Amino acid sequence: MKKILLTGMSGTGKSSVIEELRRQGFRAIDLDEPGWSEHDNDGNQQWCESRVQEALDSAGDDTLFLSGCAENQVKFYPQLTDIILLRAPAEILIDRLSTRTNNPYGKRSEELEEVLYYLETVEPLLRRGATCEIETTISLNQVVEKVLACVRPTSPLHRNEYTRTNTNEYS
Repeated sequence: MKKILLTGMSGTGKSSVIEELRRQGFRAIDLDEPGWSEHDNDGNQQWCESRVQEALDSAGDDTLFLSGCAENQVKFYPQLTDIILLRAPAEILIDRLSTRTNNPYGKRSEELEEVLYYLETVEPLLRRGATCEIETTISLNQVVEKVLACVRPTSPLHRNEYTRTNTNEYS
């Protein structure tokens, strides 16, 4: 049984990849969808820990893909078999956020500034906990192929060792 997290900044394609994985028959949950995440008193996104834990516990022998990025995601790292960082350059993120239709986040200037700040400060932390990293400037189908290649044990994309001991946020 594999439990895989797709993580990364807003606009990297997490929701698109998770939707394609669903279409292909995988159990896949977008943790940015209503009911899976909430904002804390400081406005930071947090996963609803009991719901995420329930999803992980009920995975059984099935492969489970989760996608999202939240401050408390590190709590789940020990239960995950793979953590895949989806990434894209700032100019691509800006373009995607301004034109996407499935999520309004990132369209306001203060939200865009927040995403660019997180790109500089949070993405390096995500990278430290990732078992695989994929640049999403390629087609959606190519990204999904790389995601699936990352979770195969013999994949050259898969790191042999990965760090999960750091308890800092996101890493």
